[in-house]
Amino acid sequence: MLERWGAKNGYRESLKIGMPLVISMLSSTVMTFTDRIFLGNYSLEALGASLPAAIAAFLFLSFFFGVAEYIGVFVSQYTGALKHERVGAALWQGLWFCIPSGLILASLWFIAGPLFDLGGHPPAIRELEVVYFRILTLGGGPFLVGITLSCFFSGRGMTKPVMLVNLAAAGINIPLDYCLINGSGPIPELGIVGAGLATVCGYTLPAVCFAFMVFTPENEKCYRVRSARRLEPELLSRFLRFGLPGGVQFFLDMFGISFFVFMVGRIGEIELAATNIAISIDTLAFLPTIGMHIAASIMVGQAMGKEEPEGAAYATTSVLHLALGYMAFMGLMFVVFPGPLLELFRTRGEAGADFGAVSALGTVLLRYVAAFTVIDAVAIVYIGALKGAGDTRFTMLIIGVSSIGCLVIPNFLLNWFGAASIHGPWICLLTYVLVLAIACVVRFRRGVWRSIRIIES
Repeated sequence: MLERWGAKNGYRESLKIGMPLVISMLSSTVMTFTDRIFLGNYSLEALGASLPAAIAAFLFLSFFFGVAEYIGVFVSQYTGALKHERVGAALWQGLWFCIPSGLILASLWFIAGPLFDLGGHPPAIRELEVVYFRILTLGGGPFLVGITLSCFFSGRGMTKPVMLVNLAAAGINIPLDYCLINGSGPIPELGIVGAGLATVCGYTLPAVCFAFMVFTPENEKCYRVRSARRLEPELLSRFLRFGLPGGVQFFLDMFGISFFVFMVGRIGEIELAATNIAISIDTLAFLPTIGMHIAASIMVGQAMGKEEPEGAAYATTSVLHLALGYMAFMGLMFVVFPGPLLELFRTRGEAGADFGAVSALGTVLLRYVAAFTVIDAVAIVYIGALKGAGDTRFTMLIIGVSSIGCLVIPNFLLNWFGAASIHGPWICLLTYVLVLAIACVVRFRRGVWRSIRIIES
């Protein structure tokens, strides 16, 4: 371990690239977490509606997000191959992709009502779900632009600018969230509508900041970030060939999770609220580890650009050790201190009379979350490494098969036969991530990814 600390693609380099991304994702986690806390304090109905609506919105956004973020792999491989003049061209293919994607997401406004009718949730919760979903999907375009522009920095291993921009977004979003949900001074009390508007503001600020930071004369000289703005059919085709499976993979993953949440909502309001809280707490472990997932993609991408697959494998192991250490610590916190974490979501006044039952069930669910986080660390890192090497078709297939086979079909059957226990759906979720982790470890060790090339020779 001491040798790995200072070695090339070792712990130090992993932390140098990954820690700003972890902090960046942690800021996003804090935004999501405080949003749920404010809504939980506001009303149990708003809390119950927030997670299904947010997951449904991100379900549609996830496909476009999974494609757009793959620009980071192209940037990392061009950087590793010392083809800096191609970075701007790759970036612009992602931006051209964002335009129709944002319009498609905005058009989802018209299907919100019928979509949430399928959920079968109580009318009061369904109405709030529709409103929240519509606002979040309208902000999808700016979100995708911000993600794409951030790849200019993260793909080159310069992750501090990404961290600073996301910290600024969190610094604005959190107080705005509180004021718009609860009302403050001249700002009216908007409840879940305010939560959605604050989130869209948090989506838009990074896009504006990154635009000012990327399109500078200095970056134009080295990376052609302005002059390479034309559409390049061959490069766009290659980007979509590797990026689209990543989008489908992300969509299928979110589809399975969304289906899980909607099926839990059919069991009862207490079960839905407790599940929402448990998953919200899980974001404290999950989203920061996504930072290490991106770090694995960057380091593997740069090594593959240099045609150094052994360096890519070494980097993956370094990132895995760090991610496992963090997830194990968070899992221990969830088991040892469930009470204080759950109390953050207590609803104020008489509306919180049912919170005792929610808290008791939440304590049990956090034990599932603790096991889930450790296994998930393995899956997250290896998926990031495989994507960085261009093995996106495999990750798409394994997530699709696992999602349908472990989440969708079993949860549908449990609901069909009237199972009223919360344990069945959560065991399915745990099985899903276990299958995913094992499959990705086996695939990586077989080394198929070593012969894949995503950039021109």
